[in-house]
Amino acid sequence: MLHNTPSNLSDLPVYKKALEIFALSQNISNYLNNDLSLLKTDGSEDQNIYFSGDIVQQSVSLAPEILNAELQRYSDKKHKHLASLRKLTNKLYKNSYRLERSNSNGKDFLPILRSELKKFKKLQRSWILSL
Repeated sequence: MLHNTPSNLSDLPVYKKALEIFALSQNISNYLNNDLSLLKTDGSEDQNIYFSGDIVQQSVSLAPEILNAELQRYSDKKHKHLASLRKLTNKLYKNSYRLERSNSNGKDFLPILRSELKKFKKLQRSWILSL
């Protein structure tokens, strides 16, 4: 956890879920990379490997956006971080669907990620109301 993280932030269900999504995305990406890093028979790489990195990059940004929204005093700045959080969540959904079309056994874990994202969105809605 960050050294300047408020102590009550780690108690927020939305923050905990963001950390869980990051860990899950990282594990899924590692699993997918084993299959997707192999070159195709024509010597080209599988383009889906980039989406596996994208889910990690997007999920790593969820918790900091929550932190930034919590630390802002002014509502317009809070709303900027909330909009960014929604955008990241939507991109995670899109990339999970893209990865599901990949040629990997790891794609079976992507519905689990989307299920966790749905839970995250519900937590996010109630958390936004408390800001």
